[in-house]
Amino acid sequence: MKDRLPLRFWIETALGAASAAVLAMTLVWPDWIERLFGLEPDAGDGSAEWGWAIAFAVATLVLFADAGRTWWRTTHEALAARSK
Repeated sequence: MKDRLPLRFWIETALGAASAAVLAMTLVWPDWIERLFGLEPDAGDGSAEWGWAIAFAVATLVLFADAGRTWWRTTHEALAARSK
C-alpha cells in the first residue's frame, strides 16, 4: 500500500515554488538581472526579465498542475487499497 507521496511530487512542488519565486521577484524588481548579475541583456528596459517571468509562470502552472495530479492519483490509490 502506498501511503507516501512519490519523490516526483516533491520535485515538482519544489521546482514550482522556485519558479513562482522568480515570477514574484520579477513583479517586485523588474530589473533583477541587472541588479543581480550586472548584465544588461535588454539595455535596462526589463523586457528580458518579463520574458523569463512568462516562461516561469507557465512552468509554475505546469509543475503545480502535474504535482496536483500526482497527489490526487496517489491519495486515491491509497484510499482504494484501504477500502478493499
